Amino acid sequence: MYGFEHGRPGCFAGGPATKLRERFRLLWLQHVYWTRMVIIAIAAGSPDLEATTRRLLRNAPDMGRLFGRFYGPDAATEITRLIRNHLTIAAELVTAAKAGDKRAAADAERRWYANGAEIVRFLTQLNPCWSAEGLQAMWNEHLALTKAEAVARLNGDFARDIEVFDRIERQALMMADEFAAGICHQFDL
Repeated sequence: MYGFEHGRPGCFAGGPATKLRERFRLLWLQHVYWTRMVIIAIAAGSPDLEATTRRLLRNAPDMGRLFGRFYGPDAATEITRLIRNHLTIAAELVTAAKAGDKRAAADAERRWYANGAEIVRFLTQLNPCWSAEGLQAMWNEHLALTKAEAVARLNGDFARDIEVFDRIERQALMMADEFAAGICHQFDL
């Protein structure tokens, strides 16, 4: 956990809360799977990079729509923008690292973490059930794990790449549960 307690009886015990949790889990798994496929395509110079990136970027409006169901169209638009930036900066970071451009990679990484902080600020303004400290720790772990995955892939350390991705998958499910639980508590689902 990242500082949020799921202890309220009934949260995820069925009904709308469980459906919300399942939707967040699907979106976060899609987020990390398609991110992984883009990392692999960049590392391999694969011809499917453009199509894979296009599919990955669909994750941003999908997440925006889910948040928008609770926080309205303006929040949906902002979440979509923030997640799209998160995804495109990640691709820039991997591309720069593959090219050996340390300056561009460092710049992309700095912007990636700034984007993560911006996402956390926006979400904690929407929902007082999420702690800024907890969400920031969660988001930073997501970024660090994704970077470790990309580094392992670019270095050809495929065993490490897979080991890190197993951690990413578990962490993505925890992120999904944190978002769903916060909404469940705020809206008494």
